[in-house]
Amino acid sequence: MKVREGRLGSSLGRPRAADPKSFQILLTCEYFEPGFRAGGPVRSIAQLLESSSPEVQITMVTRNHDLGSKEPYVGLSGHWVQRGRARIWYIEPRRPWRWRRLTSELRRTQFDLLYVNSLWAPSSLIPIVAARLGLLHVQRILVAPRGELGSNALSTKATKKRLFLPPWRAVLKRSNVSWHATNHHEADAIRRLFPGGAIEIRQNDVALPPDPLPPEASGETARLVFLGRVSPIKNLTGVLEGLTQVIHPLIFDIYGPIEDVAYWQECHKLMRLVPANVSVTYRGELTPSEVRPTFARYDAFVFPTRGENFGHVIAESLSASCPVICSDQTPWNAVLRSGGGVVLTEPTAAALAREIDLVAAAPAMHRLHARAAAGAAYQRWRAGATQPNIFDQFRQAGRATGARDQAEAETQDA
Repeated sequence: MKVREGRLGSSLGRPRAADPKSFQILLTCEYFEPGFRAGGPVRSIAQLLESSSPEVQITMVTRNHDLGSKEPYVGLSGHWVQRGRARIWYIEPRRPWRWRRLTSELRRTQFDLLYVNSLWAPSSLIPIVAARLGLLHVQRILVAPRGELGSNALSTKATKKRLFLPPWRAVLKRSNVSWHATNHHEADAIRRLFPGGAIEIRQNDVALPPDPLPPEASGETARLVFLGRVSPIKNLTGVLEGLTQVIHPLIFDIYGPIEDVAYWQECHKLMRLVPANVSVTYRGELTPSEVRPTFARYDAFVFPTRGENFGHVIAESLSASCPVICSDQTPWNAVLRSGGGVVLTEPTAAALAREIDLVAAAPAMHRLHARAAAGAAYQRWRAGATQPNIFDQFRQAGRATGARDQAEAETQDA
């Protein structure tokens, strides 16, 4: 990411008036580039910045370090950084006195939209409360739960969430928030907890090419992969339990940051139970640029996730012509069933073992054909992903509402 410090040109005093031709957005998130350990949301937000129209101007606030790290990014903290048309402030949590420049700038700006990327994170709670108290000048608030309202996600730290939700629901209702759902299932989850809320449905944006990588044969022994954060929601233990029942020889590699150390210890115990015909290796973390070339070396991506609001890593796998053996807890079911892989309604150890064994037992040419089918399924999906991004979708909807309200007012005056 190329960065440079931007200059501030606003004057002190009342909130700065927005350019009438621009749509001013304040975007907050816990983690962003150059970090990558937070997974798909980082890449989706990056693509939002890249794909927004020139009418959209984005001011972004995020942490100055990556998920699971305390080391700050070099040279990015405590001042404005320009990234394309967006400007970013990387907060130094340990030096709050350096926030003065940030807070004074934000308070002088009139934002059309506050876009937060979590329901529970401090990067969402603080700006929403500030807007509610009038400390930030925001016209509308758009909340992207990023899968946090799925049943499995809610079961994590369930007691804290259950106690916090009623007062937080009241704050959000009084703040008249809208919601960004990436699919109809997430929209239903939002309606269950926040009935009556306005919901914009728009799948996440991806910075992936329209055509997949050409498939290549992997050799006589099948090669399978797990790629993702090592945490209960991604269900690596489910894969390892399945591998204990696999009959045919195969190679299975694991990539991803170890987010939950106790969970990783569970994984280690299961790895010791895997039979001799299966080779299991943890290969560490990957940078975003390494993900697609890595997928291109494997015959299948095994991903029995407990819940994804989008599943950026599934798109990356398919874009490398790598089929996906997946749970049905993602919005990719139709794409996978059309040739992109396999969808398991009950990803038990026995069901996973059966599907993995089918790949391991298949001749190399059969696996190559399956990879080609996965690439074709990706190509069809990618060709249909042509909507405006969520910022432009929200901006256009706001303009249409404003024009309708103006027309009604003129009719009443007449």
